[in-house]
Amino acid sequence: MPSESKTTEQTRTEQYTLSHGRQAKAVAYSRAGYTLYFASYLLGGLFLFLILRLGWAAKFRDIAETVSDKKWVQGLVFVPLLFLTIDVVDLPLRLYWHSLSLHYEQSIQGWGSWFWDWTKGESLSTAFGIVVVLILFAAMRRSPRRWWLYFWFPAVLILLGLIVLTPLVIDPLFDKFEPLAKEHPDLVGAIEKLTKHAGVPIPPDRMFLMVASRKTNAINAYVTGLGTSKRVVIWDTAIQKTSNDESLFIVGHELGHYALGHVRQGFLLGAAGLLVALYFLFRGLHWALGRWARDWQLYGQEDWASLAVLLLLLQVLLFVSSPVISGYSRMQEHAADVYGLEVIHGLVPDSAEVAAHAFQVLGELDLSDPNPPPFITFWLYSHPPLADRLVFAHTYDPWSRGESPVYVK
Repeated sequence: MPSESKTTEQTRTEQYTLSHGRQAKAVAYSRAGYTLYFASYLLGGLFLFLILRLGWAAKFRDIAETVSDKKWVQGLVFVPLLFLTIDVVDLPLRLYWHSLSLHYEQSIQGWGSWFWDWTKGESLSTAFGIVVVLILFAAMRRSPRRWWLYFWFPAVLILLGLIVLTPLVIDPLFDKFEPLAKEHPDLVGAIEKLTKHAGVPIPPDRMFLMVASRKTNAINAYVTGLGTSKRVVIWDTAIQKTSNDESLFIVGHELGHYALGHVRQGFLLGAAGLLVALYFLFRGLHWALGRWARDWQLYGQEDWASLAVLLLLLQVLLFVSSPVISGYSRMQEHAADVYGLEVIHGLVPDSAEVAAHAFQVLGELDLSDPNPPPFITFWLYSHPPLADRLVFAHTYDPWSRGESPVYVK
């Protein structure tokens, strides 16, 4: 168990700083991550194009159609063939990233455990993909011109179901969770007091410890789920490597997402964005088939092989929309930082320094880039740069100016 308040006895953390060796590692690790991000989109799109150009998608369709005349049986054959091919080709990039994470001591997960997680993840994705694709192509057959609208409603229901079920069904397949009160009852009491102060009361039986130390050196805490599945999760690494007060700030930040309605907003905006994306895919699919259907051996949008076209278009759409998604996420994360600062004010001593030092610890452990290029921040940063967040922790002080806090009055 960490000390109750380490930060009050330390030099004030005014800026995010790293030792010379640590900074060199942070820059190298971050730059490798940026490169891999863009390479994954480029290579992923290129491979999907080759799957179409070389006729692999058409061959997978032919195999599926020889198995059965029933469409749902064909889907059970075609989707795994296509997804498995994509997974195998994508695997070298995944292996490279994990090797980098091991080299820079971000991950401590052995290769056997990593492969098992990868296998479980891809199996779940394939099973989920089969269901989604069967519904999608059923909508296409029902209404060739309005399938994007008919498919949207079940897709939204699936999205909602994932939010509710992920902490109950999916997360436990990859990590061990146990009641936080079992090992850290004192921290449970502090978090319960914080959640009540935040206006998001969560009882102790909804607070869990995730055993992250088996796989990573990173620290984290989060609020997840919806309705009966809503819960607070704190990684054991966060408890081991931060003080209780710093852990409370981390939890307070995550509570901000719930109290400010970010989960609800994210779901609603995601549903709206999904509708726009489906219409884009509908238009893009017709355009692509009009130009290359013969070259790719496709006979229409209801052809199973056209799924590869949709995936290619989706790859392009996700890439070009990245700045918008990242910018919106940064806005929400900044608001959650404000909320976290406000909710611990008065509950912990020197709360601004507690938050600043928590950011410092987070940056040191995660090898956060001390000075990311502006373009990179704009394009793919889901959070404000950590150096900016640390400085803000000290500069945000409405109480000393006699002003009212933004969220927690």
